[in-house]
Amino acid sequence: MSDTCATGGKLFKELDQFIEESGSTPDRLIAVLQRAQELFGYLSPEVQEHVAEKLKIPVSQVYGVVTFYNFFSTKPKGKYQIKVCLGTACYVKGGDRVFERFLEELGVEADEPTKDGLFSVHAVRCLGACSMAPVVLVGEQDFYGKVKPDMVSKILKHYSERGA
Repeated sequence: MSDTCATGGKLFKELDQFIEESGSTPDRLIAVLQRAQELFGYLSPEVQEHVAEKLKIPVSQVYGVVTFYNFFSTKPKGKYQIKVCLGTACYVKGGDRVFERFLEELGVEADEPTKDGLFSVHAVRCLGACSMAPVVLVGEQDFYGKVKPDMVSKILKHYSERGA
């Protein structure tokens, strides 16, 4: 058994424990999916099938919920998720150029993780700081305002040095 399989097996056991403790009824679907995403980082078809089996509901119902709510992801994301605002104020002040620079420097497409799994870049519509446009959020709390394309390298270097 590879490390990945061993890790995956451990994560499935953790998810099963959560389901047992919180109740394995269909009305717990969103809570179970949230926990699964915390554990796995995203909701793969395998994870969705597992949840459906444990809650005794159709996979199509699980998939419907996963694809309806935008906080669920069916694709892996980087450890450091970089959210670049492309709302009106940020776009007008160059948010699109900042977004493109992140993609260019990392050599990725939008929403795709880097090969090392360290970064992914996501366009968002509003981060609630129009007066500081354009704005970037890394993770859940590292906020950068008035970002220019030439600042991207420095931002990436800071997180690269922290590592995985």
